[in-house]
Amino acid sequence: MATLRLFAAAREAAGRGFDVIDAATVGGLLDEACSRYGEGFAAVLATSRVWCNGDETDRDVPVGPRDEVAVLPPVSGGF
Repeated sequence: MATLRLFAAAREAAGRGFDVIDAATVGGLLDEACSRYGEGFAAVLATSRVWCNGDETDRDVPVGPRDEVAVLPPVSGGF
């Protein structure tokens, strides 16, 4: 079971900042998160970056109980 960390709009769409999900890969974890949190979360995920243990990652990367997957949506700001 890997830990999923959610930030900004991803946290808002899911209604929580983290979850623990049993999945074999990053993609499986994200698919399960979309099933749990719905279309709003899936829409945010489509524009987000995904990191595993501090490194940008791909869907086919294996995950285990000590891994942390983070969803980082784009953040706007300005002057």
